Amino acid sequence: MIVFENVSKFYGEILGVNRINLSISRGITSLVGPNGSGKTTLMNLMCGLLRPTQGSINVLGLTPDQPEKLFHKLGYCSQFDSFPKGITGRDFIQSFLEISGYVRKEAINLTNRALERVNLVEAAKRKVESYSKGMRQRIRLAQAIAHNPEVIILDEPLNGLDPMARAEVIALFRQLSAEGMYLILSSHILHEVDMMSDRVVLINNGYIVADGDTRGVRSEMQEHPLQILIRCDRPSLLAAKVFEQEDIVEARLHKDRRGLFVKTVNPDNFYLFFNKVVLEENLQVESIHPVDDDLDAIYQYLIGSEGS
Repeated sequence: MIVFENVSKFYGEILGVNRINLSISRGITSLVGPNGSGKTTLMNLMCGLLRPTQGSINVLGLTPDQPEKLFHKLGYCSQFDSFPKGITGRDFIQSFLEISGYVRKEAINLTNRALERVNLVEAAKRKVESYSKGMRQRIRLAQAIAHNPEVIILDEPLNGLDPMARAEVIALFRQLSAEGMYLILSSHILHEVDMMSDRVVLINNGYIVADGDTRGVRSEMQEHPLQILIRCDRPSLLAAKVFEQEDIVEARLHKDRRGLFVKTVNPDNFYLFFNKVVLEENLQVESIHPVDDDLDAIYQYLIGSEGS
């Protein structure tokens, strides 16, 4: 496990993170929060790039005060571009491995494997300065995974990637997770985080405000109504029926008057009620689905709650 015990980090009088208690297991864990929320601070503490003001951090039995040993277990891809002038993609990875103690033959083999995994074999002989933003992102990812670490920490790894490259990188993350690795990543692309993560940690102002899978986080917020869009042949009739239910917060017609938005604090009861109405009134239903049951809605709700 990766364990934070009562960890705080202050930059002078400025709060980085405060009283963090967190255990991370294998799989994909996503840190979600706005700029300044504490995501990068948490990652840098995990890597040993920062020291906590208080508390302790343990990464698979090692502390960040053991950088040489920690290196072999951990790969880190920051959100910032920084490359030696004139270096090629291949040399960027291979020189990193050789400086870290790998013999040349092993470094070449590991470099080839990493380039294959991020689909940059052909581009590797070119200078990094000629790469697009997405290619630079992928070459940094290749460096982070080249030495086959057990833990991979990725700060905004989807930034700058086009849709095809994003799909390839997400597939790679899933593959690495299936191989038993720990992946900790941050992102603002909430629907993709929602799609690929085993676990989500929502952070705001240096505090963890929610932790779990998306539905698990949502189940902790019973007071937060779920909005459902129903498209049917008689939404006005359905609206009249809906208001008979105690758990309904709001019901309003869609602007095309072919749909009904319903907000309820008890979705399970509503779905049972809706099935009954459909049978009794012979409603012709085109579709029914939640329209905000995702990380964006959860996060915006939680941040709103934290600020109130």
